[in-house]
Amino acid sequence: MSKLKISKFTCHEVMVPALKGVIASDSLDKPLHKLPVGAKVGWSVQFDQLPKLILEMELANGVTGLGELYRNHDWNQVENIISMLLGMSLDEFPLQKLPIVYSREYDGFECAIYDAYAKAHNLRVVDLLGGPVRNKIKIGAWSSHRTTEEIGDWAAQYYGQGYDCIKFKTDLEDNILGWCKEIDAYAPGMKIILDPNERWNSSFETRKRIEQIQEIGNVLCLEDPIPRWQLDEYAALRNFGSIPIVLHVSLPYVLHGQRMYNTIQAIQKQAVDGFNFNGGAAHFRQMASIADAAELPYWHGSEIDLGILEAMYIHCCAASERCIWPSDIFGRMIREHDLLDSPLGIEPPYINLPLGPGLGVSIDQDALKEYTLQSKEYSI
Repeated sequence: MSKLKISKFTCHEVMVPALKGVIASDSLDKPLHKLPVGAKVGWSVQFDQLPKLILEMELANGVTGLGELYRNHDWNQVENIISMLLGMSLDEFPLQKLPIVYSREYDGFECAIYDAYAKAHNLRVVDLLGGPVRNKIKIGAWSSHRTTEEIGDWAAQYYGQGYDCIKFKTDLEDNILGWCKEIDAYAPGMKIILDPNERWNSSFETRKRIEQIQEIGNVLCLEDPIPRWQLDEYAALRNFGSIPIVLHVSLPYVLHGQRMYNTIQAIQKQAVDGFNFNGGAAHFRQMASIADAAELPYWHGSEIDLGILEAMYIHCCAASERCIWPSDIFGRMIREHDLLDSPLGIEPPYINLPLGPGLGVSIDQDALKEYTLQSKEYSI
């Protein structure tokens, strides 16, 4: 029997709330989960009200690989994937293309497989991705929507910790001119990433806001200001102002039709100055290679995750040449716990590549027990 045969899965469905007050100003009620939940439309549920799934995947040789799925997993799909993988050996298929159809659940299983395979060969996950080009990854602070009265102090607290960039969610109701002025006063030199998630709606509205804020000079980039399919308008916005324009390519948003070839399309149309990439290890590296060849910068996005997925993100960033903009690895500052027994090594504005084989992290079993809603086991 192969020592790399998958013999057991233990699945822990967890709910880890956000810390009080860290998502947005208390006076604002703007849920951030962009996808529909059941019969509810997108933008109707706050992200920390949705469960996540933690995987412990055991091999015949006793090695356990850790995985973490994106929020709001589909149990039916989870069980279908497990039924396919149980009894298979990790040396039966290429790591860059697992023998399962792509879905939002794919990346969490890939995470567990990479962790287990690397541990079994006494390697780090980053070594499976070509080895590190850096051991410290640039990261930024984060907030959802804030009132203008509060935003200066909010940015200043992170600035004082050593962060030099902060990302905000924004829509047409936000006073971004006031935001930029306040941050310039309270945190001079700190850069801002503005992420409307396509909600500035049109080039007309976006141009008005670029004209307002570009002279202040503290906006690092503008991410997905208008609907993503309007790449010709993205190109026009690049030529209109001095603020770099970024496209978010998030493969887990398969429901929205996001695909890897969106990266190529954006480059062909000269529509962007860089990217935010979301995806599993193999897919992230493929998109990163496209951007590397085009000599464009990018960062790793997230869904405000827990520590296992964030560790995977660090390994991916470490192996990627032009991953130099601040990545969205900030779950620990947002949620009550990351479920790791030792937190990831944050030294603002950087986070350190974990040490040790595999992902280099382990689960805090007491925290896992505290936040678990239910657990299920599957074995051969």
